[in-house]
Amino acid sequence: MTADLIARARKIRLVAFDIDGVMTDGTLFFGDDGQEYKGFHSLDGHGLKMLKGSGLMLAIITGRRSRVVEHRAKNLGIDILHQGAHDKLAVYESLCASLNIACDATAYMGDDVVDLPVMRRAGLAITVPAAPDLVKAHSHYTTVREAGRGAVREACEMLMRAQGTLDAALAPYLK
Repeated sequence: MTADLIARARKIRLVAFDIDGVMTDGTLFFGDDGQEYKGFHSLDGHGLKMLKGSGLMLAIITGRRSRVVEHRAKNLGIDILHQGAHDKLAVYESLCASLNIACDATAYMGDDVVDLPVMRRAGLAITVPAAPDLVKAHSHYTTVREAGRGAVREACEMLMRAQGTLDAALAPYLK
């Protein structure tokens, strides 16, 4: 990690995530009944639980609406969920204001141009390898792991490593 990345990561108090193309691989499955299905990776889920346990607040800001996202957020203990956010920046700025958190104390993980307004405002912008070049150009960190395949876990561990909380989170598994 570069010194700039570590400095940015140490300030973070709130981490917000997109869903499709970040927590999932971006594939959308629809049943004949219109029900939407998504696949989530268990490594990402445990990373999110460890990150929350380290004291950071977590949020989801997504442009789509899906009951499966509500279930996933509840399962992970993520209480801040904004679906149908067509203006993600407005939702993000309102969230920061309501929590009294400066934008430079937030991280946002997105994967497409619709995420750029938030990524450019957040103190730490994170993306995935399959993101368009423009998105990568405005990111402070691009994961090695792919979306829906451990990218979120990698981002969580990077943040915890920078904040000095990763070893404590992993210690119970090394007894």
